[in-house]
Amino acid sequence: MPELTLRTTSATIAALALAAVVVVAPGGAARADAIRDDQYWLADYGIEQAWQSSRGAGVTVAVIDTGVDSSVAELEGAVVGGTDVSGQGSADGQTPVGTDDPTHGTLVGSILAGRGTASGDGVIGVAPEADLLSVSVGFGSDAVDSDTQIAEAVRWAVDNGADVINMSLTRNTLDWPTSWDDAFLYAMQHDVVVVAAAGNRGSGTTEVGAPATMPGVLTVAGVDRSGQASFDASSQGITIGVAAPSEKLVGVGPGDVHYSWSGTSGATPIVAGVVALVRGAHPELDADDVINRVISTADSRGTTTPDPLYGYGLVDASAAVGDQVAPVEANPMGDLAEWIRLHRRAEVPVATPSSTAEAAPAPVPTPSVDRDDRLQALIPTIESMRSTGIPLIVFGLFGAALLGVALGALRQFRRRRHQE
Repeated sequence: MPELTLRTTSATIAALALAAVVVVAPGGAARADAIRDDQYWLADYGIEQAWQSSRGAGVTVAVIDTGVDSSVAELEGAVVGGTDVSGQGSADGQTPVGTDDPTHGTLVGSILAGRGTASGDGVIGVAPEADLLSVSVGFGSDAVDSDTQIAEAVRWAVDNGADVINMSLTRNTLDWPTSWDDAFLYAMQHDVVVVAAAGNRGSGTTEVGAPATMPGVLTVAGVDRSGQASFDASSQGITIGVAAPSEKLVGVGPGDVHYSWSGTSGATPIVAGVVALVRGAHPELDADDVINRVISTADSRGTTTPDPLYGYGLVDASAAVGDQVAPVEANPMGDLAEWIRLHRRAEVPVATPSSTAEAAPAPVPTPSVDRDDRLQALIPTIESMRSTGIPLIVFGLFGAALLGVALGALRQFRRRRHQE
C-alpha cells in the first residue's frame, strides 16, 4: 500500500516512511520461530555478533511515531514512558493514532527493541534490552499543527531521558520550520543522537526530506536483501549517513499481528538500534563519536564517500561496537548551529538600542549652497562689520601710523649719513 500521508488542514507536509505492509499472520497463527528466521538482518549486518558486547541495556530510545502499543507480546516491558503531542492519543503515547496506518509506530518499536516471545521465537529487536519512549504524533484535520508536534516531541524526548531519537517519517520538503531549529539543536546540545528516514521513492518521496536533510541528523537509506540500493523503498540524497535493509522486513503490530513490510521506516530503527548498541557498549562516548563510529565502520558502497545512494555504506553493527575508532571533534553529519547562523541570519530582526544605551547623535544634514549664496557670502554684512570690520579698521590705522613713523626715521638717518 502507499505510504501513510500525514496532513494538516492546508497541505501535505509529512509522511511516514513506510512503503508497503502485508499481514503475515494474526495472533499466534504463524510459527514464532519462522518469524525469527525472517529477520535476516540480525546475522547479515553483524547484529548477533554485536550482542556479545551490548544488547542496548541502559539506553533509552524515543520513537516519535503513531504510538508504540506496549501490549503486544514482543514489546512487554520495553516501553517505559511516553506522551501524546497530537491531541488525539492517550497521555502515555501508547495508544496508536491516525486512521491510515496506526500500526506504524508499533512496527518500528518492535524492530528496534522487540523482546521476542521466547528463546528464538518472535520478533526480536536490534537492541532487545533498550528502553523505549513512545511519543505519539498524528496528522489528521483535527490534530495539532504537525510542525509544532514534531518540535514538541523532540523536546519532550530530550527532557525525559532519551539517548537516541528514532524518526521514521519525512516532511517531504528539503527545508523545515524554524521551530525545528530550536528543537533539534536542543537535542544535539543535550548529547542525543537523532536518526531519521530518507523516505521512499515508490511512495512519492523523490528526494530526501527533512528531518533527514538537517545537519547533524544520522540519515538512513534503504537497500534490498542483496545490499543494493532500493529504488522503491528508499529515497536518495547527499545527506545520507548509512544504509540498512528496507525490504522484506518483519515486525509486529497491535493485536499481536505480524507483518511483512518495506520502507526506510524499517531501515531507520535498525540503525537506531545499532546506535543503542554502541551507546550501551561505550557509555563514555558523546553523540558525535557514536555517530562517527556508525558511519566510519560502515561497509563502503558506491563510487564516492559519502554516496547519494548509500551514504558511508551499509551499517555494520559488529564493527561499530567493537572496532578501534579515533575520536572526533564535531558531528560528522554536520553542524546545525553553524547552519542556523549562516542561513537564518537574514531572518533575525535588527536589534534596537536598549533604553539604557547611549544614543548615537543624529546626523546633521549638510545644507546645499547655490551660486548666489556663494557670491553673497563674499559681501560683508552689517553684522560681520560689527564683529570683524571695525576692529580691523582700528588695527589698520594704528599700523599705518607706525609705518609712517618708521619711514620718517629711515629718511632722516640716510640724510645724516649723506651730510657726513
